[in-house]
Amino acid sequence: MIRWTYAFLDRPADRFEAAAEFWTRATETTLSPKRGEFDEFATFLPATGDAFLKLQAVGGRGGGHLDFAVTDVRAFITSALRAGAAMTADHDDWAVLRSPTGHFFCAVPWHGEQTRPAPATGPSGVRVRVDQMCVDALPDRFETEYAFWAAVTGFSSENSSLPEFHRVVPPAGLPIRILVQRLGSAADRPAMHLDLACSAVPAAVAWHVSLGAEVVDARPQWTVMRDPAGGVYCLTSRTP
Repeated sequence: MIRWTYAFLDRPADRFEAAAEFWTRATETTLSPKRGEFDEFATFLPATGDAFLKLQAVGGRGGGHLDFAVTDVRAFITSALRAGAAMTADHDDWAVLRSPTGHFFCAVPWHGEQTRPAPATGPSGVRVRVDQMCVDALPDRFETEYAFWAAVTGFSSENSSLPEFHRVVPPAGLPIRILVQRLGSAADRPAMHLDLACSAVPAAVAWHVSLGAEVVDARPQWTVMRDPAGGVYCLTSRTP
């Protein structure tokens, strides 16, 4: 039933503009007019293809969430609840739900989106694409969490080469895949964050630093970054 997926950057309301400025430049998009009761939503509009990245002003530290655009919202909600989701807010033609670990996601109507935009190209020629939402799971809920996301989406469920990760991979053409990550401790705060695939991680890091991001941690296959609005994301060595 899922025809398109939107990744949301949830950022503190007082840092909305900082997030918008950084991510429009990092993704080579323009920002739509704000919408919502409190002007809390905006969409990053690509030059070609269909939008799949959005921004929401929230209270607290923020993080991320997913919207699934489906052909039948009510049928998707029923299926999600059977898979273990909890209803948070039912608005009839769309709904907010939660995963077993408490991650929010939304069921929304599909409006014909079907074309992935091209990757962004940095000043050094590095190509970067937003392509994954990383979902944290508490240590004792890891298997439950990745089984849930596979069931609720119908995507392929795949083991990773690293035991603390599990992939939930959509069919070709959909813009966002899901990576479930087992946290190291029950004291850690589960969250969602974006991962970006890069043709060259060092060049992507240099580009994003020039735009105002900072390096949090460098690993062999990815680098953890923090955007100017305080949100964490990763630049990875996956091909864009």
